[in-house]
Order: sequence, then C-alpha cells, then structure tokens
Amino acid sequence: MAKASALISLIRPVNSVMIGFAVVVGVAVVSPSKILSLESMLGFFTGFFVSSYSMVINDVFDIKTDMINSPDRPIPSGAVSLTQANTFAALLLLIGFASASFISLSNIAIAAFFGLLAWGYSSWGKKKGLAGNMMVAASMAVPYIFGGVAIGKGDDVMLWSLALTSFLAGTGREVVKTISDVEGDRAREVESLAISKGEKTASKIGALFFLAAVSASLLPLMLGIVGIVYAVLVLVTDVFFIYVVAKIVRDYTVSGAINVKKLALGGMMLGLLAFLFGGALRF
Repeated sequence: MAKASALISLIRPVNSVMIGFAVVVGVAVVSPSKILSLESMLGFFTGFFVSSYSMVINDVFDIKTDMINSPDRPIPSGAVSLTQANTFAALLLLIGFASASFISLSNIAIAAFFGLLAWGYSSWGKKKGLAGNMMVAASMAVPYIFGGVAIGKGDDVMLWSLALTSFLAGTGREVVKTISDVEGDRAREVESLAISKGEKTASKIGALFFLAAVSASLLPLMLGIVGIVYAVLVLVTDVFFIYVVAKIVRDYTVSGAINVKKLALGGMMLGLLAFLFGGALRF
C-alpha cells in the first residue's frame, strides 16, 4: 500500500485528470454530441496516462534538486527507486499509446509528440528560458488538438483558435511566472527571461504574449464562424486580459507577478468557457 501510494503521488493525479479533461474539451468545442463517445473516453485515458508519464519523468530528472528542496518526494525519500520510477514511467507511456492506438494513427503521432515534449522539457527545456516556457504552454494546447483529431475534426478553426490562444496565454503566464521565481531559478541555474533580461523586460514580453492571445481569440469572430454567444464571452475575457497586461507592465515586482499569474489562470478559464459555449452554440 505504501508503494502504491508513493507511485500515485508521482503522477500528480489532479494534473493528469485535467490534461485528460482538456482532450474532452477539444471534443466538446467541435462536436458537443461526441462528449460521451468512445473516442472521447479513449482520448481522456491517453491524456491522463501520457501526462502521468510526464510527471514521473520530471521527478526522475529533478532528483538532485528534490533531494535538497523536496526530500519527502517519493524518489529522493527512497519510497520509489529510480529503476522503479523509470519502469513506471515507461508503463504509463505505453498505456497512453495503447489508448491512442484504438483511435487513429494521427492520434498516436500526437500522443508521441506530447510524450517527446514532456521528455524534452524535463531533460533540458526547463533551464532554457523562453523555449522551456513555450514547451509548457504547448503541453496545454496539444490535448485540445488531440480531442478534435480523435473525432475527425482536426481541421476545425475553432479548435485551432483555442489551441493557439491557450498556447499564447500559457506562454505569457509562464514568462510572468519567471519574475516570481527568480531566486529559486537562479539557484537551479535556470536561464529564465527574468534573470537573463531582467524583470521589466520579462513583464513586457509576457504582456506581448497575452495581447497575442487576445488577437488569436478574435479569429473565429473575424472569420464569421461564431455568433453572439462567443462574441460576448470572449470580449469579457479579452477585457480581463487587457487589464492583466496593464497590471504586469506597471508592477513587475515579485508580488505583482504572483498576482498576475493567478489572474491569468482565471482569464484562461474564462477563455475556455468562451470557446466551449461559443463552439457549441454558434449563433
């Protein structure tokens, strides 16, 4: 039981459930009637297990840091050995691929990309500043595409607008987050934008990504594929993000960055609702 508990702790179940749910959201945006389909269920499992793999492999690469900062984590505490963790990670990835294989070859390819992205971030990306920030943001956007592809609607403009908006907003949030993480990142030798370019420049770059996300969210409106429901919801979201931009540009202190990081997460949830209801009610 102790071993099982330690292994469950490694996968960070809440995070992995959210990735699985993001796949279902991708399905819902393009075809609400398919939410309870077999493809949607298999997509959830793929997202859950590949995400779980990413969590375990991240802890494998973080073992030296965790021995100092988080000695109670399963691997540094000895509750799970490195060999067991690597074996568990491989098993999780295989289950994720197996789930995707029952959907389509395209979905297997997307799952493989997600797994490679997770490995790349854990092995070197997290120390590479903006590139690492973009890898995290991409992991937020890929599940939506997976969901759309799973039901044969991978070319839906709403789907790609959601993925692009999510990627840009996620990158902005990750960049702003580097301002609040300066001390810890410096100790871990992370080449974050806040360290290499300074907090002020990082705040401006983060703000630019937020504004780009606002622009991306307007694509469905400009293309005329949505109606008043989406228009109202997305405009509320965009006004919120413009407020976030003004806030981080004015106050790029640690406390300011922490506040904006939390606000941005709320804004991203509002945007997700806009795409969900706007996609389902396109009038």
